[in-house]
Amino acid sequence: MNRALKDIPNRILNLAVGALTQANTHAVYFDPGNEHWEHICVLNTAHAGELFLKAIIAREHPLLIFKDIFNLDDKSVGLLNVETLIQRGRTHDFERLPQILWATTGKRIPNPSCFEKLRRARNAIQHFCAPDEQDFRALSLEFIYTIVDPLIAEAFDLCAIEFHEDHSVSYDYVVAALLRSGLKFTVPDNFNVTEISMAEQLEEASASYKKWVRAQMTRVNRLELLT
Repeated sequence: MNRALKDIPNRILNLAVGALTQANTHAVYFDPGNEHWEHICVLNTAHAGELFLKAIIAREHPLLIFKDIFNLDDKSVGLLNVETLIQRGRTHDFERLPQILWATTGKRIPNPSCFEKLRRARNAIQHFCAPDEQDFRALSLEFIYTIVDPLIAEAFDLCAIEFHEDHSVSYDYVVAALLRSGLKFTVPDNFNVTEISMAEQLEEASASYKKWVRAQMTRVNRLELLT
């Protein structure tokens, strides 16, 4: 195999991290003038999910993300290279990636119903007819933290909360949105928040979710954040 092909998973992963950074930001933050972020967050979330899934699949073999490897043959005598992939390659569509993931790794995506809801929302938004009365930010966060986050934690040892565009603070406001939504997330070992009160964000949370949060804070030795 051409050595350049071996770097394909890392190339995809770097792009996926960028898409996740924007998805988190657009799903969590909203200010006057940024109303379009409600729709953009769905597109960025789907893009991040697509790229992370392809990165995981490509780690098994870079060519597994392509629909028809026979079309990659340009009849040259050299090894297959990145330039040929760019010119002739067609990767699997977003909607097929859960099946490709299972076929190549044996893993099923978590929360397939959410995957389908976001897929439909993305298609609708791309065609300029976003469904009415749907909370796209909530849908995006559900997709990120029930599908993307557990997958990238296992595959790449990444925590989704750490990727956002608010460089003035840490992931505090991302965490606040998740606590209010009752969404579980991968908690890094060095977890800390300074801009929010976790206790206040958890006021309306279920008992089971509060128990889960307490267990996570116990694990990272940060129980004081709940007082």
